Amino acid sequence: MVQEEPTPPLDPAAELAQRTVRATQRLASFQSANAPLFTVILQQAADALAELGETAAREPYRLADATGQYWSDLWKVHERAVAQAQGQAVPPVIEPASSDRRFRSPQWSSDAAYDSLKQTYLLTARWMRDAIAALDAGTDATRIASFWAQQWLEAVAPTNFPWLNPDVIERAVESRGESLRRGFELLLSDIERGDGRVAVQQTDYEAFEVGRNLATTPGAVVFRNELVELLQYAPTTEQAYRRPLFVVPPWINKFYILDLRPENSFVRWAVAEGYTVFVVSWRNPGRDQSQTTFADYLRLGILEPLDAVERATGERDVTAMGFCIGGTLLATARAYLAAHGDQRIQAAAYLATLLDFTDVGDVSVFINERSVEALDEVMASSGYLPAWMMQDTFNALRPNDLVWRYWVNGYLMGEEPAPFDILFWNVDSTRMPHAMQSEYLRAMYLENRLIVPGGIALDGTAIDLRQIATPSYFLASHEDHIAPWRSVYRGMQGHGGARRFVLSGSGHVAGPINPPAANKYDYRTSDSADDSADAEHWYASAELTPGSWWPDWSAWNREFSGDLVPAREPGTGGLPVIAPAPGTYVHERAVAV
Repeated sequence: MVQEEPTPPLDPAAELAQRTVRATQRLASFQSANAPLFTVILQQAADALAELGETAAREPYRLADATGQYWSDLWKVHERAVAQAQGQAVPPVIEPASSDRRFRSPQWSSDAAYDSLKQTYLLTARWMRDAIAALDAGTDATRIASFWAQQWLEAVAPTNFPWLNPDVIERAVESRGESLRRGFELLLSDIERGDGRVAVQQTDYEAFEVGRNLATTPGAVVFRNELVELLQYAPTTEQAYRRPLFVVPPWINKFYILDLRPENSFVRWAVAEGYTVFVVSWRNPGRDQSQTTFADYLRLGILEPLDAVERATGERDVTAMGFCIGGTLLATARAYLAAHGDQRIQAAAYLATLLDFTDVGDVSVFINERSVEALDEVMASSGYLPAWMMQDTFNALRPNDLVWRYWVNGYLMGEEPAPFDILFWNVDSTRMPHAMQSEYLRAMYLENRLIVPGGIALDGTAIDLRQIATPSYFLASHEDHIAPWRSVYRGMQGHGGARRFVLSGSGHVAGPINPPAANKYDYRTSDSADDSADAEHWYASAELTPGSWWPDWSAWNREFSGDLVPAREPGTGGLPVIAPAPGTYVHERAVAV
């Protein structure tokens, strides 16, 4: 028998070429598969720009001030460059915002060519924003055009191009091109991991593992159904408050945003405060769950787990907490229970939760009748909304921080990203069942029916948030781009019962996940929250307190938590231990990392 000669390994250049071909094919396939959705988004942007263009053609005088100032400033940039060449010190015409980290290299100021390029870019960006504002006709076109213009401006920043970025050029020269080769390999790896989508790597995925250094608070799964696992955490105090704390995280991502590393785990901290903590861990839905509805999320994600909490502890009454969309569901559940005369949730906190969807910020750019119809087509085929769509949507709301900085550092500089637990969690996102997601987008975002008494009905029960009679704690974050704080405030005003409104510093995640030991940010409180005062009136009277809002919430929640009883261990009540925390559902992945 003649033995076949082994295939010799490809040399590195040939292997890289083959990977490039495969990546290009995957990119084309991905674009083709999602063309209907991308077409809707691009058409929406084109329509908005066309509407503003028509206004400019009819009323060109609107652009006169902005355009005149723009050309005047460009000439000043030229004069500054000439003066610099002659050794004169001339102040810049425009400077980046203090938060803009793109132009930190000294060459962007010391080198006349780079300085002129930077200032020309900044002036052009300012002119585009001013021009769009000047053409504002009071329609959605201004907001949509402004959003997509900003996306384009951030994409074409000179720092994003290797031949225009002095740091990239310097690194390439020092490494003899190795940094560019390594960056190209990182780009190929991200396309391979995203199966044709550029899944920008934002953190070191090898640095984290759920159950090893994330979601490590001791506890157990004590209840499971087809949608959730219910985690009960082991006490660290001899006594605990009688009423358990029932926590409903968002199902867009995994529950462990509330149980990251020990030093920033809300769950671990709450257990140490003396609460018997139960947390819902959502399943990652697949095709079999395509017809799961919002009412199913209510029944399987809150009502059944609440009954399980009672069986595990013997206590019917609880306090509760909901985060983001988990808070929206929690408020819906409280109204549903109130309609049936059930006030077992004695008090509840809502973190970054929208109840009134009148103004949802830039997220609204992606949600309209045409885009929801396109999403329905995507979901009808797969049975669910792919996890990457939500992830990329949220990335687009902060492109400099969540996209382009990694483009530059990774693909242009050849650097691996640093470990960051929140960004690991951000990538570990989940799918949305077709029926639930379509219903949610239409009822909440398109039609804003939750805040309307009886605007939605679940299992035949009309939902009226005003019927909730037990106290509520509303936490918003000042820089939240997903749940704008003024919208959170407005939603609070349509909610029944006594209410406390607290405004944290930072954004949608870092605002809520702010442990006291970190001594970061601050929060504002005021006793003036009511139905007649608007958000600005509340803000004007609010008192600023440095540090974390967690102790403020705990002091509020203790009033409704009952007396102290012997602390409860998972499995010692009416429910046995099914599995150790963090459970099994949390390990179901929707995207590769």
